[in-house]
Amino acid sequence: MELWKSAMLRLKNLAITFFYKSGASIARLLPKQLANLLPTLAEVALPLILPAKRKMVSRHMSRVMGRQASEQKIRQSVGQAFGSYARYWIESFRLPKETGAKLEAGIEVPDYHYVREGLEKGNGVILALPHLGGWEWAGFWMATVKKIPISVVVEPLEPQKLFDWFAKFRSELGMNVIPLGPSAGALVAAALKRNEIVCLLSDRDIAGGGIKVEFLGEETTLPGGPALLSIRTGAALLPTAVYFEPNGKHLGIVRPPIDTSRLGKVSADVSRITSDLAQELGHLISRAPDQWHLMQPNWPSDHQSVDKDD
Repeated sequence: MELWKSAMLRLKNLAITFFYKSGASIARLLPKQLANLLPTLAEVALPLILPAKRKMVSRHMSRVMGRQASEQKIRQSVGQAFGSYARYWIESFRLPKETGAKLEAGIEVPDYHYVREGLEKGNGVILALPHLGGWEWAGFWMATVKKIPISVVVEPLEPQKLFDWFAKFRSELGMNVIPLGPSAGALVAAALKRNEIVCLLSDRDIAGGGIKVEFLGEETTLPGGPALLSIRTGAALLPTAVYFEPNGKHLGIVRPPIDTSRLGKVSADVSRITSDLAQELGHLISRAPDQWHLMQPNWPSDHQSVDKDD
């Protein structure tokens, strides 16, 4: 029995890796006009194919959009979120084909001066992002056009070969990949000490043991890492989001640095800063909820809902 389970797991891992690699190849080979149609198809197909994910995204949309939103509007936003997620992957896989001029023309960041001012202080910059829009475009743009060393902290993937493939792909885009884990904090601190940019997806407590906050009107936990790293390194902590715009364009919104001054005990300061970050992330998500790609349980009531369905 154990041998059978091991064989099935190995087969599943091979299939997952093959799916992503094949998808990347297809996305790169497709004519642009045809590739641009795929997100629209995903809006309809993916909610039907992935009913559990559809239900979870619907819960998240309801939080962002509030009780005043009709069921029809929420259902529409759920489909658009899946379409946005498809655009993210298709666009990411096609990025190596883009020239520096195309990257520059494809993004506008009105308040980029917050990033520049943070780097001028010499302690690095932490970009705290939600799972939203097209952040890979912005990362590639900063690494290749702005020539700024950039690191991204990512959740480890199974199988390991798939994670290694993604890490290699991002490194080809000029980004240094740091796996989330016991050594991530030290690697991030070292990057900030070198006055680099570090991107942290901050709207989900992946590792657990995060800081209790009110996020989009409901209590949950979010990672305390961004706050703690900013306190310890002096890096500017900038809530940031990169939105899809029409015609393949992107809009980067960089918010003013969060106040990370020491006011008391480290634990209290981390709690205060994480709470402030939660409010900022909520505002950024509310600007375009249909581009928020979070499809996992993120609040205690989400887990209770999953358990109830099981």
